[in-house]
Amino acid sequence: MFVGFDYGSANCAIGVIEGDDVRLVPLSGDSKYMSSTLYAMDRELIAEAVLKQLSQAEQAEYTRLRSAQLSRAAAARRDLDLLPHEQAVFVGEQAIEAYLEMPDEGFYVRSPKSFLGATGLRESQIALFEDIVTLMMMHIKTQAESQLKQGNNTITHAVIGRPVNFQGIGGEQSNLQAEAILSLAAKRAGFTEVDFLFEPLAAGMDYEASLDENVTVLVVDVGGGTTDCSMVKMGPNHIDNRDRSADFLGHSGQRIGGNDLDIALSMASFMPHLGLGSLMVNKLPVPSKPFWNAVAVNDISAQRDFSALGSKKLIEDLIKDAQHPELIQRLLKVQKEQLGYKIVRSAEQSKIALSDANSVDTPLDYIHNGLHAKVSDSDFEAAITMPLSKVEALMREALEQSGVMPDRIYVTGGTARSPAIYKRISGLFPEIPIVVGDHFGSVTAGLTRWAQRVFA
Repeated sequence: MFVGFDYGSANCAIGVIEGDDVRLVPLSGDSKYMSSTLYAMDRELIAEAVLKQLSQAEQAEYTRLRSAQLSRAAAARRDLDLLPHEQAVFVGEQAIEAYLEMPDEGFYVRSPKSFLGATGLRESQIALFEDIVTLMMMHIKTQAESQLKQGNNTITHAVIGRPVNFQGIGGEQSNLQAEAILSLAAKRAGFTEVDFLFEPLAAGMDYEASLDENVTVLVVDVGGGTTDCSMVKMGPNHIDNRDRSADFLGHSGQRIGGNDLDIALSMASFMPHLGLGSLMVNKLPVPSKPFWNAVAVNDISAQRDFSALGSKKLIEDLIKDAQHPELIQRLLKVQKEQLGYKIVRSAEQSKIALSDANSVDTPLDYIHNGLHAKVSDSDFEAAITMPLSKVEALMREALEQSGVMPDRIYVTGGTARSPAIYKRISGLFPEIPIVVGDHFGSVTAGLTRWAQRVFA
């Protein structure tokens, strides 16, 4: 059985063909989307969780490759006083719940896809991300198959979406690294054959199914971790072509998305309550780096630096020399209890709330009793000026590559539902009609339609 598989930075989804339509399969209760998150009581337990779900034929080879991690996992299970079959790794909403309950005790990763193309990853880090993605894919595949009860419900083939560029730097080497991790994880998760398709092209294909005329479309896919743009010829004369390479006139993409907006909002609206922008006794500003490292949840080195003992000592020294030490004490609590992901999650919730309101009052009482931050839509627009400028640059790059102006702009991706982002995109080319797609489901639908062409 074939599916379209959106392994997204913010959410994951699986699509199947039913008749002439695409149906998204529930993955988390009644929800068609599963949050791209994982929590482990200890990071070494991830390898153990993967081993338990591999086929017997694969276990011996995996044990050879991960012998050190599996030995450490056994020790971690003893240290944590866990029973042999007690669950220690959680995916999706369960992972979020476990993290919010125990933020400083385990290992939490949000949007692992954002890290797959990172430059300078050590072999052990690549192995860790292989295991994280494998475990998530295993969970998603099992959940989807449990919902597909008619006939043969074993999923074997998948078209997996990928951004045009996984990283802003690293070029094709980053893309190859990320795709290799996804391919290996899919194989270990039980997919016998996979193909990849650029996510903006997938989103465009779903839109193309509704067209009754030939048009040139700029697809703008603003997702959780990346923004991708593609200039595509669409319509009745193109939709049935198996090879669409001649129809794809230009591509651009960069690791800039909803996560970056959440981080920017955290810095602008939340971190001043923790001392950012305040002064030392010598009248110099408090250094901004520890504040940035606290919320840069999509930057491995920043997170490593912030959790290190040196960061704790730096913040303690800042408290001694700050004009407002009580504010920096809040940052120290964030460091000690590893609350950075929680802060960014609060920013994400504020961003979502601002889609329907002019302002929102966000509670931050997990940092300090009674602490809250008021955020207006103008505050949000000001905070995200820099990342949105990068989105604009990607749109212009796709236009320059193609050498043509689009007849329409098709906007999709979960992050694009924000009014501030739509306003910026629509203002760039006000004379061109804008079509707003299914913010979350269009990529999955397009991947599923392409899977039908590739595998049916």
